Amino acid sequence: MLHFLFTLLLTTDGVRTAEPLPTADEVVAKMIQRDAERRSALEGYTSVRRYVLENAKHHKQAYMLVRMIQRKDGSKDFEMVSSSGWSGARKHVFPKLLEAESEASHPASLEESRVSPANYSFSMRGAEEAGGRKMYVIGLTPKKHEKYLVHGTVWIDAEDFAIVRMQGEPAKNPSFWIKSVQFDHKYRKHGDFWLAESDESRSDARIFGPTELRIDYFDYVLNTQEAQLR
Repeated sequence: MLHFLFTLLLTTDGVRTAEPLPTADEVVAKMIQRDAERRSALEGYTSVRRYVLENAKHHKQAYMLVRMIQRKDGSKDFEMVSSSGWSGARKHVFPKLLEAESEASHPASLEESRVSPANYSFSMRGAEEAGGRKMYVIGLTPKKHEKYLVHGTVWIDAEDFAIVRMQGEPAKNPSFWIKSVQFDHKYRKHGDFWLAESDESRSDARIFGPTELRIDYFDYVLNTQEAQLR
């Protein structure tokens, strides 16, 4: 009897049972709803990006500073502010990066890349805490072999139901000349909106070898606000 009471006390007072996690589909459904609300409220914004491309094999580096305008429908325009370093990357790689993102930002393309049940199957991998905020960790399995989709993981804020981080690899290899691509994309909260903070990717090319790209996003100015958001 005493043993039973001791065990009961441990269960109720000493050891807290974990709060049951929602299913991945439930989290994604809330994320889609909240994302639609945020997109409806966001009138667009401008920001600045810094690109740093490094190739260790050939000891090459290239840099680019870009100003970006995003419209309410999600489409983007880019204006190059400056570039320096590796001339091959500046002439060929950077322009293609901007062209590809501009194409992917068109409303029709956005639906093809959106984290949604139409594009992915989801699996709950658990919950984590970072920066004092709880996040759900959800696995992504693409339903189609498309260039805008990924195999990977998303971290979704448990309060705002916004994507905080996405990590993985493209569902479709972008080129025969690229053996593999790994990326890690992070977001940061600005007011009511979660906007890109940094993007790190590593590509293993058949000729050039491993190449690393880092993009930092800053100086956000929302169209509905006059002050810059840092």
